[in-house]
Amino acid sequence: MAAVVVVAALAVGCRPVTVTGGAGSPDSKGVRYAPTTAAPPPLSHHAPPAPTKRSSPSRPHRTAHHAPSAPRPVMAAGSRGALVRELQARLAQLGLFDRSPTGYYAALTAASVRAFQKQQGLPRTGTVQPTAWSALRARTHQPSQQELHPPTTRPIGTPDPRCLRGRVICISKRSNTLAWMVDGEIVSAMDVRFGSQYTPTREGTFAITFKSRRHISTIYHTAMPYAMFFSGGQAVHYSADFAARGYTGASHGCVNVRDKEKIAALFETVRKGTRVVVYH
Repeated sequence: MAAVVVVAALAVGCRPVTVTGGAGSPDSKGVRYAPTTAAPPPLSHHAPPAPTKRSSPSRPHRTAHHAPSAPRPVMAAGSRGALVRELQARLAQLGLFDRSPTGYYAALTAASVRAFQKQQGLPRTGTVQPTAWSALRARTHQPSQQELHPPTTRPIGTPDPRCLRGRVICISKRSNTLAWMVDGEIVSAMDVRFGSQYTPTREGTFAITFKSRRHISTIYHTAMPYAMFFSGGQAVHYSADFAARGYTGASHGCVNVRDKEKIAALFETVRKGTRVVVYH
C-alpha cells in the first residue's frame, strides 16, 4: 500500500512547526515524522540592556552661602494692640496719619508708614523695621492718653475763632467732629455727619432755639432723640442710623451724632440761646 503522506501545521508558542508523515514512522501504518528545521529565534521587542555606567569619584559637598536675612519687622499688616496704637499716634504727630488711633495695622497705617520711610530715605516696605521704629520714636514724643484714645474717630479740627469765647457747640465739616467748648477749652467731642448735597447742613453762627428729648420728625416721621434745634428744622441730635451705618448714609440737613451717651450729656448741659458754629 502506498504510503499516505499527512501534512499538518502545528503551532507551538509563536513558532510554526511543519510535520511530514512517511515510512518508518513510530505511528501506525508506518507514518514517520520528518526532522524539522528550527526557525531562528524571534526578534526581541525590548531594548538591549544599557551599558553599566561607571561611577564617578565622589565630590566634596559644598555649603551654599546665603545672604543674611532681613530683621524681623516690629509691626506689619495684621498686627494689633497698644504698640500699633502708639505707632499711629506718633505718625499723627507728624501729620502722616489722619485718623484717630485704632490699634489695628491695616492699609491706611501701611501707607502712612511708607510715607515716613520715604521721608527718611528708608526702604518703603510698609512694615515697621527696627530702624524705622527707632527713627520715628526719635522724631516724636511719647503720645498722651488723649492722643492714644481720642474721643472721635478723626482728629478734632482746629476750632474756628468764633468758638474760642464763651460756651459754644463748635461743629467742623472738614473733620466731621463736634466739640463742646467753654472759653476755648474742649470739654467733650464726638463724631458727626451732615446732610447730603441735596439737603445740605447750613453753615454759619446760630443759637439753640428749642430742645426736644424724644422728638419725632413731622416731615420724615423718624426719631430724633436729644434734638437741639439751631436753624429752622435743622438740629443736632442722636441718629441710630449713623450709629449703625456710619458715613455711608447722610441726614436731611441735621447734624447727626452716633454716640448716644455723649449727646445725652450734652443735651443736659446746653441751654436755649447757646451759640452754635458750623464751619468748613
